[in-house]
Amino acid sequence: MAEQHNEDPQQRELLRVCRIGRAQGLKGEVNVRVFTDEPEERFAPGSVLLTRDGREFTVAKSRKFKERWIVLFKGVADRNASEALNGTDLYVEPVYSDDDEDEGFYMEDLIGLEARIYESDDSSADADTAGSYVVAGKVTDVIDGPAQDLLQITEPSGAESLVPFVEEIVPEVDLEEGYLVLTPPSGLLQDR
Repeated sequence: MAEQHNEDPQQRELLRVCRIGRAQGLKGEVNVRVFTDEPEERFAPGSVLLTRDGREFTVAKSRKFKERWIVLFKGVADRNASEALNGTDLYVEPVYSDDDEDEGFYMEDLIGLEARIYESDDSSADADTAGSYVVAGKVTDVIDGPAQDLLQITEPSGAESLVPFVEEIVPEVDLEEGYLVLTPPSGLLQDR
């Protein structure tokens, strides 16, 4: 079933891949709630997923059924074993490439970024050239919504607002400088 991982998982940065759900059938398969953009890669036979406490789960086989994934892990041979895993979150260690030129990032990378709203007299001004900005708050959490991810923004007053992570509302993310740009519609943020 699961093997113990040698390193202390509390000291490692991990990215959540899925949460194991209910058992599927009698032979150990489980339904999983997916939190990755790469399920075909993450659930490929031989892939190893980790729990926070260091257990390893190796994918024996997987299949997509409608909008969900069904996975069989090595060593999970029956319904009782698969039911015992219900609610378990599985992770992978992130892989960063120094020569990666795309602007990709993991959602967890957004936590801690300053949320800025650029102000301009010209409504058609590009956020890059708008000049002055106000700090709308800080990203304190990323929530997996049913339709899209949501950013929890803690505003200067302490109010918390949920902002859909879509390009129309979050047109720019600058991890190196530590901020993202918001163009929220009126009423989305409580302080504005």
